[in-house]
Amino acid sequence: MSEQSSQRFLPIDRIKPNPNQPRRSFDTKALQELSQSIQQLGVLQPLIVRNHPIIEGCFELVAGERRWRALQLSGETQAPVIIKKLGDTEALEVALLENIQREDLTPIEEGQCYHELMRLNGLTQEELARKLGKDRSTVANMVRLLALPKAIQLDLEMGRLSAGHARALLSLPKHSEQLRLRGRLLQNNWSVRETEKQVKLIMEVRESRASKHLEKIGIADDLNTELRSIESELQRYLGTKMRIDHKPPFRGEIRLSYFSAEELDRLLDLLRSAR
Repeated sequence: MSEQSSQRFLPIDRIKPNPNQPRRSFDTKALQELSQSIQQLGVLQPLIVRNHPIIEGCFELVAGERRWRALQLSGETQAPVIIKKLGDTEALEVALLENIQREDLTPIEEGQCYHELMRLNGLTQEELARKLGKDRSTVANMVRLLALPKAIQLDLEMGRLSAGHARALLSLPKHSEQLRLRGRLLQNNWSVRETEKQVKLIMEVRESRASKHLEKIGIADDLNTELRSIESELQRYLGTKMRIDHKPPFRGEIRLSYFSAEELDRLLDLLRSAR
């Protein structure tokens, strides 16, 4: 990444937003409060910009879009900036890192930031977590949210559901089941605890039906118990959901779940190392 120039002021109308900005939603009330703060105290941290790759004589925002929007609201015509020489990939990485440091990202925005950083740098979830000083489970949980149906992702973006609600819904294997329960969740305004309880009930009913089916086709209870025990042991080892589908007399399938390309790579590495 190139050297940083000193701070200077640029006309706001020469600064253009980045179309690849990973952040999509900006709270109107929070922007108004920031605008009032700028009117009283000024901008405490300059924007980061680069020469615009298309529009001559203009600059593209790399980091600081909230401040740029608040400056416009406050009626300012100049913005303090630091101009950096950045390529497209570097600019996106700076924007992602700046966004991750904020506390008001939506869970989906945070998951998208992690996913993009892993893609840009060829990192696993564990490597990215180390680089950011976060737990691997934090990164994994946020990236898993991207596997949800778009309707539920939008609920997270709009604040209708929390990340806790979404993680509970992810325990259901099918999108149709997730969407069905999401409808009941929103209608009844369930807490995260109640949502988890409802998911557990659904899973228990499924297990009960599966158990009855196994009994019907002649699989003994002790074999079924042993299979479930093996499932639990493999899930702990692999760190992901898995299922053993047994078909008599002795054949079947082992199904592993993954929620991103990085998680698939992690599972492949584990399986290869076990050879």
